Amino acid sequence: MVKTIEIFITGRVQKVGFRACVRRIATDLKVGGTVMNLPDGRVHIYATGELMILEKFVSMMFGCPRAVIRDLQQAEVQLEHFEDFSII
Repeated sequence: MVKTIEIFITGRVQKVGFRACVRRIATDLKVGGTVMNLPDGRVHIYATGELMILEKFVSMMFGCPRAVIRDLQQAEVQLEHFEDFSII
């Protein structure tokens, strides 16, 4: 079943290549969506894919080098289709 999740991540996730790492993981897993920095230092992600793939996507983000994820909040949102995964 395909779902879209919204994720907010806090920690050392800006200016460390985190968005590029997230895009690489998403591309490898064929997850569509977007990733962007927020002015308050958090990172915001929309991701669409199969439920098990999304779970793997989220877990793999913790392996991004130089990034330190302190908190990750995710929620299912209305299904949205993306052609690819892009950095905003």
